[in-house]
Amino acid sequence: MKNTRKLRRVKPTPSIVKNALFNILGDIKDLVFLDLFAGTGQIGLEAEKRGAQVIFIEKSKSLTDKIKHKTSGKVIRADVLKALEKLSVKPHIIFADPPYSFENYDLLIEKALKVLIEGGVFILEHDKRKRFSPDEERIYGDTVLSLWRK
Repeated sequence: MKNTRKLRRVKPTPSIVKNALFNILGDIKDLVFLDLFAGTGQIGLEAEKRGAQVIFIEKSKSLTDKIKHKTSGKVIRADVLKALEKLSVKPHIIFADPPYSFENYDLLIEKALKVLIEGGVFILEHDKRKRFSPDEERIYGDTVLSLWRK
């Protein structure tokens, strides 16, 4: 029962947002794609289908176990902010979809931009009530994709 409750809290990215995300990114073949707060892994798995080298970071053991069965990519079970400090690769693309209860957005943005490769992009999916200063914003109903380019 405990695992079921955790899974209910996972908020999958709406299809329209997922499609828009990959239209924005274009060709990602052979790029390093970091999926933060991976949840079920749907975004990273789609990136993998499109040829990216994906690293999934998720705190939940039950969710990381499920992702491991679906991917050949690297799956890291860890707190996202701590994992970003220990990352040994420079990703081209970082996608983050934090849970609704997440509060450390400024620190997340700072750490993500620090590890991002020059010319890379950091995409943060969030509720439209949260406001940031990204390079670009795309709004899809109540969901926003905020983009920072390095």
